[in-house]
Amino acid sequence: MSLSAYLAFLLACIVVMIVPGPAVTMILANSLRHGRRAGLLNVAGVQLGMAVTIGVLLGGFASVVAAAGEWFVWLRLAGAAYLIWIGVKLLAASGAGVAPAARPPRGGFFVQGLAVSLSNPKTLLFFGAFFPQFMDPARSVTLQVLIMGASAMAVAAITDSTYAMLASRAGLALSQRRVRLLTRLSGGMLIGGGLWLAFSRAK
Repeated sequence: MSLSAYLAFLLACIVVMIVPGPAVTMILANSLRHGRRAGLLNVAGVQLGMAVTIGVLLGGFASVVAAAGEWFVWLRLAGAAYLIWIGVKLLAASGAGVAPAARPPRGGFFVQGLAVSLSNPKTLLFFGAFFPQFMDPARSVTLQVLIMGASAMAVAAITDSTYAMLASRAGLALSQRRVRLLTRLSGGMLIGGGLWLAFSRAK
């Protein structure tokens, strides 16, 4: 891969990662409600999920994805249902009065981030279609995938962490009287992310 091709890939990657998807909505919601640590643990879980996805791609599994389409549809729907379930719980809690802290998700925020990341097979399909656009077939495919994968993870880590930090600071600035509104906002964001994941269609 030439330097110009890599820079073009990096720019495209930044644009793609900035656009909020299911993982970002989860990170924003948890950072607002639970603080910076929760959001950053979500980010770490998402990073591990991306590493697994890139490892699968590196192993040549991308060609199998099309043949396993139905299974991946159910996986995506399971992840969407998980996000919506968390959002509904937050909305229900918002009507029960102001609480100092909501219960963390079962398994912790890291596991939650990993689950949401792995439940979105579009990531594998996207990388499988995106990476070859910038690759040089005359050079090592493994090395190029590793370079692009590491770069994509780095960009995602920076953008996701920025979202978490900004959201947690916004949460700290809120008064107790606004916690109920914050809870509803967080729940709505999670439900929106779940719906986005459920109705998205991998091409």
